[in-house]
Amino acid sequence: MKIISITNQKGGVGKTTTAINLSACLAELGVRVLLIDLDPQANASSGLGVEVHDGMSIYTVLLGQDTLASKIQATRLPNLSIITSEMALAGCEIEMAREGDHLGRLRGLLQPLKQSGEFDFVLIDTPPSLGILMTSALAAADGLLIPIQCEYFGLEGLAKIVDVHQQIRDSGVSPHVTIEGILMTMYDQRTNLSKMVIADVRRVFEDTVYQTVIPRSVRLGEAPSFGKPIIEYDAASTGAEAYRDLAREFLQRQGIAAAAPSKSGAAALEGGVEPPEEDDDGADSPAPEPESPAPPQSPFTEPRPPGGFRI
Repeated sequence: MKIISITNQKGGVGKTTTAINLSACLAELGVRVLLIDLDPQANASSGLGVEVHDGMSIYTVLLGQDTLASKIQATRLPNLSIITSEMALAGCEIEMAREGDHLGRLRGLLQPLKQSGEFDFVLIDTPPSLGILMTSALAAADGLLIPIQCEYFGLEGLAKIVDVHQQIRDSGVSPHVTIEGILMTMYDQRTNLSKMVIADVRRVFEDTVYQTVIPRSVRLGEAPSFGKPIIEYDAASTGAEAYRDLAREFLQRQGIAAAAPSKSGAAALEGGVEPPEEDDDGADSPAPEPESPAPPQSPFTEPRPPGGFRI
């Protein structure tokens, strides 16, 4: 079993959307997945149509008052289980901060589950902050999947999360945690900015960046309001095809045989095929932008602040 934290301290980058849809697409391929909703907003739970009940989050487990197994719920999707969240989980950070082992606690709780072989992957949807819940999820993970939107603010957020990743490794709590992959989201093929941001990220991180790119899509935005992953809500949409491609590419990176991704959702931006737009009266993408001036300097070329970004 491998533990993957889907993380970015910046909100609005497609983190929860990716947690929901990657989990569903992996389950569709027959992979046994446990999704842990660690965000007190519980959007991953509601986005899968799972009813949120007080006391069913990982809150009491983190405080040593309950077992992890008692919180696992089956979903209506075969092979996909979930531990839901609740608003009370926000208060857990205060209680965990009073004790010295908060960074490694979640990692320790997941070890028996890892040894049991009940699941193939555990995906953790983290809150958009640099608090204790998020850093605990980073320390518990074998790998980090970092979604960023195709904008320059996204690059700044990526620079920070990479710095925090290095601090987690240096702390000794999880020295082997890796960056599993960087996923570019909200891609608009008609804007130069999206292409420039992807080129900048690939220049620095090379093969760490997924070839699959998630397009900006109205369907992806609508699906959570119906409590469905995109493959249930609109299985033929470009968003569904993109997340299916991501699931295949994800498995290939783990050395698990999977069908080759189709070109519809993948972005081979150099000589490849870009994701097609959805025809929704123009709602999926704004009008083409005029040629823009030179972009600001990439945050990856700036020196790290003294002491880094403190956890």
